Amino acid sequence: MSTRFVKGSIAALVSLLATNAFAAQEVTVYTAFETDILAKYKNAFEAENPDISIKWVRDSTGIMTAKLLAEKNNPQAEVVWGLAGSSMALLKNEGILSTYTPNGVDELRASLNDPEGEQAWFGNDAFFNAICFNEIVAKQHNLPMPKSWEDLTNPVYKGHISMPNPASSGTGYMQVSAWLQNMGEDQGWSYMQKLDDNIAHYTHSGSKPCVEAGMGEVAIGISMASRGAKLKTQGAPLEVITPAGIGWESEAVGLVKESEAAKRVVDWSISKAANELYVEMYPVVGHKEVEATVAHFPDVETNMAEMDFARMGNERADVLKKWAAKFDAKSEPRS
Repeated sequence: MSTRFVKGSIAALVSLLATNAFAAQEVTVYTAFETDILAKYKNAFEAENPDISIKWVRDSTGIMTAKLLAEKNNPQAEVVWGLAGSSMALLKNEGILSTYTPNGVDELRASLNDPEGEQAWFGNDAFFNAICFNEIVAKQHNLPMPKSWEDLTNPVYKGHISMPNPASSGTGYMQVSAWLQNMGEDQGWSYMQKLDDNIAHYTHSGSKPCVEAGMGEVAIGISMASRGAKLKTQGAPLEVITPAGIGWESEAVGLVKESEAAKRVVDWSISKAANELYVEMYPVVGHKEVEATVAHFPDVETNMAEMDFARMGNERADVLKKWAAKFDAKSEPRS
């Protein structure tokens, strides 16, 4: 055998091994995380797991939940990471999520996890609603600063408020559910009817109403508190208000397909390293040892509504059907 042949064979073998070593296994992850944080989470995971790559499929909570339900008999997702607890409860009930106990689960705050036996989902963070109030626009229109949900039904705010469509946005649905659970069914629907009189439009994004308020397109956006805090940090003339009965949810992770690579994504998503990324945007995260103060984030814990995530999931279809019949006419066109 010639030396040239041996050298050529070794080079080919080394090349083949190198190709296989760097051909990372792709895991499809469905998410409703905000678009601007996906790269950060993907890069951090892949830095620790170079043999696995994440393929994000992202949409708003309502659309992503509907997609997962539609694909029930032919699942395309392997992991769901960053979806509302109420949606996760529904997906578990439909048999879409697999029961799985990730490594490190004992280090998590139990209040953000699946409350039932045979757990299938685990909290990454808690996200909250807020009223984003543009002080400059308010001054131009002589609008007082609201302090309660009832204040928003004042006719002075007519045409100055936007909020998310609850069918498209988990942010919207969790506030609708908070009103219904804490005010009672009749009073909750009555309240939303009065509020609708003042609504300029409903958006298909949970963060958009706050962005609109920050840009002065509306005076008030019922939206994500984290988005309001971030915009205020960037200089937007916003007051971020959390009245009593503010809606909130656990944003969670769960396993769909039981591959080893998918399990490693779930394991990493509840790790301390992952939680140290979540806490950059959310003051309440899943890991017991991770906490921080987020700049301009309002006091939320004293005004949190009592939320039953299982009820939210079970009632979702009926609530959204009733909401659409009453209020969908003011929703923005879908892009």
